[in-house]
Amino acid sequence: MGAKARKTTMKKKAKKLASKISHSNRKDDSGAAADFLPLEGGPARRLPHEDPVENTATVLYIGRIPHGFYENEMEGFFKQFGEVKRLRISRNKKTGRSKHFGFIEFESPEVAKIVADSMHNYLLDNHMLQVKLILPKDVHPKLWNGIDRWYKPQNWAEIERKRHNKEKTLEEHKKLVEKILKRDEKRRKKIEAEGIDYVCPDIYGLVPPAPKKIKFDED
Repeated sequence: MGAKARKTTMKKKAKKLASKISHSNRKDDSGAAADFLPLEGGPARRLPHEDPVENTATVLYIGRIPHGFYENEMEGFFKQFGEVKRLRISRNKKTGRSKHFGFIEFESPEVAKIVADSMHNYLLDNHMLQVKLILPKDVHPKLWNGIDRWYKPQNWAEIERKRHNKEKTLEEHKKLVEKILKRDEKRRKKIEAEGIDYVCPDIYGLVPPAPKKIKFDED
């Protein structure tokens, strides 16, 4: 193919491409401009119009909560954004300690959206807060059960004291004595292995005392 023929072919391709572009820029039958170019040279089509989804989420998940940032502190802090409806911090059932995450609900969805955008990855007491919106369909129906009852942790020192001081049965006492004697025997062997000349005293009340030597007269 000569240079003249190649030049003619390139001109035809350029005209064809320009025709496609001008056709795509023309308005369609409904009188509105097309939203994108056709892929195979067919008529342009409009994209379906989707209305923006209305924000109705008012509940936020808050993770990585530092110790000391509890219900009263959290409510006082987040009140600067808007009215707080309710909140709760997940706690250990035995100790009452914070599990470092909780939930908070605002009266207004707009306030909740602002809090999620501004407080996510916020540095608080060396903790990066994780704040995320929870859609209404994803909120657990029992999430707010019992939030009006403040959790009172059990006094484990008192529980352990009662357990230790309760009257033991004969079988329990026997097991306790065996355990103490076994530990004492292990300690005696360690002392002997080190070559230390030491007489370990008998445990009072557990090991029967050695019988006393009786001295008889020669007669």
